[in-house]
Amino acid sequence: MTDEVLASRSDRRVSESKKSRSKKAPSKKRSVLLFIRDLLIIFVVALLISFLIKTFLIRSFYIPSGSMENTLQVDDRIIVNQLEPGLFPIAHGDVIVFKDPGGWLLPQPEIVQNPIVAGADWLLSVVGLSAPDSNDHLIKRVIGLPGDHVVCCNALGQMSVNDIPLDESEYVLLPVGETKISKDDFDVTIPADSLWMMGDNRYNSKDSRYNGNAVGKGFVPIDNVVGRALVVSWPLDHWAWLDDYPDVFLEVEQAAKDTE
Repeated sequence: MTDEVLASRSDRRVSESKKSRSKKAPSKKRSVLLFIRDLLIIFVVALLISFLIKTFLIRSFYIPSGSMENTLQVDDRIIVNQLEPGLFPIAHGDVIVFKDPGGWLLPQPEIVQNPIVAGADWLLSVVGLSAPDSNDHLIKRVIGLPGDHVVCCNALGQMSVNDIPLDESEYVLLPVGETKISKDDFDVTIPADSLWMMGDNRYNSKDSRYNGNAVGKGFVPIDNVVGRALVVSWPLDHWAWLDDYPDVFLEVEQAAKDTE
């Protein structure tokens, strides 16, 4: 009698143990599925936020040429603030990324990538970490705003804006022994809603001076502006905030305020 009771108790314990294991298995499986679901939600939300930031706030570009040396080096990565000129006005001295007004850039050969690289590049471009369209854009410094009268060069080799000579020695790169700020002279008045753009590497920049026969005659429509370059983000040893050198244009800005 005792043996039979013990056996039945043992059977019950085995039976309960099996039931417990059968309950735990679906519970673990459900936990794994919930974890995967949460990861996917986080990934989608992060992707959406990154896309919105890239679309409306900031994005990345790389520098394909030496026209802005020594401020920017070839293959530097920059972060661009896209709120300018939408919410913030463009100012003299700003380093601006803009779409080709037409005829500034030579036709670019199509870049062939394998599907994996192309897919990764596309995904990174969606979140603003890659810039496959960098070759379709230009980056220069704003010298003339709408209505400005820009002339080069005076007897000291300086450029003037609205009859005020500029000392651009802080950022302009000139050939050794050269003091004239531009190889070629010019005298222009900037049309409404347009900009006069020049590279810091003055003797190696195809900028507003050399696009007089292109669409817009060298002037860049403000509508073509993507945004203002804020910082060099890569490589790390080039990291720097990009200055607009307000002191260079201080008298120009002050004179403009006095005429308002």
